Amino acid sequence: MTAILGISAFYHDSAAALVIDGQIVAAAQEERFSRKKHDHEFPLQAVRYCLHEAGIEAGDLDYVGFYDKPFLKFDRLLETYLAYAPRGFRSFAKAMPLWLRQKLHLPREISRALGKAYRKRYVFTWHHESHAASAFFPSPFEEAAVLTLDGVGEWSTATLGVGQQNRVQLTHELRFPHSLGLLYSAFTYFCGFRVNSGEYKLMGLAPYGEPRYADLILEKLIDLKEDGSFRMDMSYFNYCQGLTMTSPRFERLFGQPPRRPESPLTQKEMDLAASVQKVTEEVMLRACRHLHRLTGQENLCLAGGVALNCVGNGRILREGPFERIWIQPAAGDAGGALGTALFIWYQLMGNPRQAGPGDSQAGSLLGPGFGEKAIREFLDSRQAVYQRCGSQDELCRRVAGLLSQEKVVGWMQGRMEFGPRALGSRSILGDPRSPSMQSVMNLKIKFRESFRPFAPVVLQEKAEQYFEMAPAESSPYMLLVTTVQDSCKLSLGGQESDANGLDKLSVLRSKIPAVTHVDYSARVQTVDQQRNPLLHRMMQRFEEETGCPVLINTSFNVRGEPIICTPEDAYRCFMATNMDVLVAGPFVLLKEDQPGAGTTDLQEYLQAFELD
Repeated sequence: MTAILGISAFYHDSAAALVIDGQIVAAAQEERFSRKKHDHEFPLQAVRYCLHEAGIEAGDLDYVGFYDKPFLKFDRLLETYLAYAPRGFRSFAKAMPLWLRQKLHLPREISRALGKAYRKRYVFTWHHESHAASAFFPSPFEEAAVLTLDGVGEWSTATLGVGQQNRVQLTHELRFPHSLGLLYSAFTYFCGFRVNSGEYKLMGLAPYGEPRYADLILEKLIDLKEDGSFRMDMSYFNYCQGLTMTSPRFERLFGQPPRRPESPLTQKEMDLAASVQKVTEEVMLRACRHLHRLTGQENLCLAGGVALNCVGNGRILREGPFERIWIQPAAGDAGGALGTALFIWYQLMGNPRQAGPGDSQAGSLLGPGFGEKAIREFLDSRQAVYQRCGSQDELCRRVAGLLSQEKVVGWMQGRMEFGPRALGSRSILGDPRSPSMQSVMNLKIKFRESFRPFAPVVLQEKAEQYFEMAPAESSPYMLLVTTVQDSCKLSLGGQESDANGLDKLSVLRSKIPAVTHVDYSARVQTVDQQRNPLLHRMMQRFEEETGCPVLINTSFNVRGEPIICTPEDAYRCFMATNMDVLVAGPFVLLKEDQPGAGTTDLQEYLQAFELD
């Protein structure tokens, strides 16, 4: 038995992943245990979980790998600070203590976290090498082109290459400070959202606007080449030397300062979001066409934070030259932990790899699961009132009936998802046919901005009836955006067609309005019997009851809080929000039956996640 632990830490979304004899045994982000959103500290609890899941101790590990090369990253930071000195002193002074205390001493830090029980070799992969490995090795392809896009690793911000059998070779790169991820983050910051977490919001805001500034971005901010490479005019940006993303010159170009967080959104922010989204998609498409010309491959694998831009991914699938694409579900830094472990097993150790008809990611359900006994003991400790369903059929019928009555259901089943998306194990579910469900769930359940769209989960076998998808096309990881089928769209009156900005929210556009965005797009998740049999069965019951094989699926959390992990997390979120039903294992809890229902201190709950 060969056990390999991969770790990502200290930058964004720390995580751990364990691979034994080439099989992915466990993977999880530290935030799910610490309850700190995007926790960047060493993933001590995630490491402990992975070892516990495998039933081994730290001393049983054969290799421990880290997802980038800290000394090279430190070299980039020093060189950048010196190039901009003395302007970068504040940023330099803020960053150096953590580097000198922890980041330059990773073997010591990892050894300490493992109780000094591990005494073997440490492996440090290149940052984009770990992304590429996470994209290719779990994929269903024997060989494929590989594209990684993110903010920045050591020096690389994007790489191109090829994966073949048990090897990944990266042949081309784009280097810092020129970065598609940082360009997108600059607009995220300028539009008043938090960098490294608000990019989803910017993507969701884009359809409300018009890309009025796309040409200006291409004229002033970036010089984009036909092969997808580009150079940025750094006089418009401040991330090399300052504590902000954009410079005063950026503000003058767009005629205003950055929007204050939580202040009202204007048409300007919507148009800026639409503009940078259009430019981002163009860069992604050009890079993919160039990669196809270089490699001649039929398949494409994607990873890096930009690969979570599911609108861009959808365009690559439909307009790009590749026949099939596979995207790492944990495409950001967390996935680097998994990529490092797989890189060691295949590329460093030379073990053979056999691609199967499906991927080896196991539905990305790689986190902790909780059995009936553990769930019951917790519920009893809270004197919760619940009903236990005697069979899965009974559970599915009961939940489908509640959903058809427009109840909002917290659904906790099986192992937790690895990656940023809830895929039907730690989900909040709702009826997509309800005209009011989108705003109700945003404002009363998730406590987030009203404009943000919800994703549909649809039975795999019915997907093409509701969404523009090829027969048998799957999207199990919610990483592709497509369009609602014409047969599901509703005709709009003149006044409805002329709606602008957030007024578009009130327009009913389809038979499933709660999951149809204002441009008729939808970030689709398909569910099949193999990956998630219980959710699939419950959705079949919902279809029998309503004629609709689609549900709303959003992550089981509120804004600013990580996705829930444990029964306690689920119960606390259930009691502190306007959720109607909690389903945990075989147990069904109705809000009105619970002791203290309606008296939970919501403000205290929100303050725990800095949401007040």
